[in-house]
Amino acid sequence: MEDEKKLRIFYEKRMAQDVEVDALGDEFKGYVLRITGGQDKEGFTMKQGVLLNTRVRLLLPKGTTGFANHRGREGERKRRSVRGCIVGPDLAVLN
Repeated sequence: MEDEKKLRIFYEKRMAQDVEVDALGDEFKGYVLRITGGQDKEGFTMKQGVLLNTRVRLLLPKGTTGFANHRGREGERKRRSVRGCIVGPDLAVLN
């Protein structure tokens, strides 16, 4: 979508929320979409439970979203940047 005004219906919505997309045009009339995730312009993924629309650095255990380390010690955690679960204008991809 290239029209910024049409995309404002998604702003300030959280992940797992349903959004009626009648404002996007006649081809979307009657559709309801669920926000399941996304990435910002630098590629950092949205993480459920982070109630911000900015990027934060969290201490993540192995196997969670945003931490793809297959080797390491038992119980190892690393500080990784993730994006909050609230949609804002700086997102590049919205699923």
